Amino acid sequence: MGVLDGRVAIVTGASRGIGAEIARRFGAEGAAVAVAARTTGEGDSPLAGTIGETAAAINASGGTAVAIATDLARPADRERLVTETIRQLGTPDILVNNAAVSYFTRVEDFSQKRYALMFAVQVEASFQLATLVLASMRGHGRGWILNISSVAARHPALPPSGFAARGATVYGMCKAAIERFSTGLAAELWADNIAVNALSPTQVVPTPGTIFHHLTTHEDPNAEPPSVMAQAALMLCSGDPRALTGRIAYSQELLAELGVPVPQR
Repeated sequence: MGVLDGRVAIVTGASRGIGAEIARRFGAEGAAVAVAARTTGEGDSPLAGTIGETAAAINASGGTAVAIATDLARPADRERLVTETIRQLGTPDILVNNAAVSYFTRVEDFSQKRYALMFAVQVEASFQLATLVLASMRGHGRGWILNISSVAARHPALPPSGFAARGATVYGMCKAAIERFSTGLAAELWADNIAVNALSPTQVVPTPGTIFHHLTTHEDPNAEPPSVMAQAALMLCSGDPRALTGRIAYSQELLAELGVPVPQR
C-alpha cells in the first residue's frame, strides 16, 4: 500500500528530469499518473527522454500511468490534458506544474516570441490547469496542487554573479509569479481543503535541461539528486492538505523540517 493509493495525479514536464522523477515516485506510491509533455518520441527534442518512456517505467514497476502528449503553450492542449486524464484514469486529486521552457538571455536581447512562450508554459499553463482541476478536487473534498519553482525567484544580490548577470531575469520573473500565485491560491482554497505550494530544489539538480544550459554536471559534488525533489514533492502532495499549504518550500530544508531523511545519490 502506497501513500497515494487510489489517487490520480497529473505531472507536467514529465518526459525527463524532475518531472519524470516525481511521476515515477508518485506511481511507486500508488497514484495513477498522467505523464504530460511535448516529447513523444526520440528525436523530438535535443534532450533525452519521452513521456512514453516515463509512463512505461511506471507501468513496468507495477504502477499505472498514461502518456498524454501536451503542448503546455496551447490553452486547448491544457484542456485536453485534463479531459483525457479524467477519461483514462479518473478525476485528478493531484496536479504538479513542472513544465518549463527556459531561455537565458539578457533583457535587451530577449525576443518577444521567447518571452511569451516562457510565460505561457510556466505561468499561464499553471494558472489554467489549476482552474481546470478544481471542480474534481472539490468533489473529492481534498486536493493538492504543487508548482515547481527555483531559487531564481529570489532577488539577485548586487554586484551580481553567475546567471543573474548573464540572463536569468525572465526565468526569475516566471518563477516569482508562480510563487505569488501559489500562496494566493492557497489562501483562496483554504476552505476547500486544497493545498497549494511552490517547491524549489535547494541545489541545482542535474537534468538534461540544467546540463544543457551548463548549470551543473552529473559529476558536480554540490548537485542535488532528483530523488530529493521527488521526496519533497511527495510530502507536499500527501497527508492533510491544510497541514502543509501556502508554502514557498525548498527541498532539503522541507525534508529536514519534517524529519524525513534526504535521499542520497
